[in-house]
Amino acid sequence: MRIGQYQLKNRILLAPMAGITDQPFRKLCAHYGAGLTFSEMMSTNPQVWHTEKSKLRLAYHQDIGINAVQIAGSEPQEMAQAAQVNVDYGAEIIDINMGCPAKKVNKKLAGSALLQFPELVREILDAVVNAVNVPVTLKIRTGWDRKNRNCLEIAKIAEQCGIRALTIHGRTRECLYNGEAEYDNIKAVKAAVSIPVIANGDIISAEKAKFVLDYTGADAIMIGRAALGQPWIFQSVAGLIEHDSTILEPSLDEKCEVALHHIAELHQFYGAEKGYRIARKHVAWYLQGIQPNSNFRQTFNRITDAKSQLVALEEFFNLIRNGKNNV
Repeated sequence: MRIGQYQLKNRILLAPMAGITDQPFRKLCAHYGAGLTFSEMMSTNPQVWHTEKSKLRLAYHQDIGINAVQIAGSEPQEMAQAAQVNVDYGAEIIDINMGCPAKKVNKKLAGSALLQFPELVREILDAVVNAVNVPVTLKIRTGWDRKNRNCLEIAKIAEQCGIRALTIHGRTRECLYNGEAEYDNIKAVKAAVSIPVIANGDIISAEKAKFVLDYTGADAIMIGRAALGQPWIFQSVAGLIEHDSTILEPSLDEKCEVALHHIAELHQFYGAEKGYRIARKHVAWYLQGIQPNSNFRQTFNRITDAKSQLVALEEFFNLIRNGKNNV
């Protein structure tokens, strides 16, 4: 699959997720075969463009591959300027977020709230596409609510404005993450436009990914929450989708080593003081797949020192490896 001048290594993409798809996590998912990863959502508020938090979100590493950055906002010229700033920082693809359902984002008329205003969508897309010389992509939902599913209209606007690929999360904003993804609507959009369409929503396994690709005719699939605590999911999905082969989950030893390496990377990337706090949620996700019934999570969350976190986590994993399951 191509996005503009960029050839992706496969059709399995990592969704941008606030507070999650930072540089360490994107590197890890790319290592396991994600064909493209997106940064955390960047605000178009110019007051935050040069803050330390924004610089961390934009931090890039060559191991990630193509540098794709997502932006969110509601004012066309501000969005265009934000895209230019991110390209100056090294972004090779700009992705526009019109799919986020979070209240704090929608209150600012950003994210999926924009789906209520197709003409404003057109103005934003025109402004951003004309402002930068890199491919611009768009992520949407199927509509604002169940009575107003307008993904087909938005998709046609996107195509007319020069958007190079369209990701659709198969739910309305009203649905949040409840119910089942609407693959019929993704299929309808794919049949109606010529730009690449990426299917997103409820893709939790290689088998589900293959079903979604086959059913919708989409050009690629995007994985989000299913990658939390199991970045190796990209390896198994790519195996089935690209090579028609079954790749087993990593061994317990590998899972433990990946988790330890990831936590150490978070400490280094954010600094010990901030890193140990961010590490807590990732450890919780890893434990769901390694030792789901353990009480260790509560113990880990009480640790307030980065080095002590790693020592405790390694000792815990050694106990599991030695067959002591009631830890």
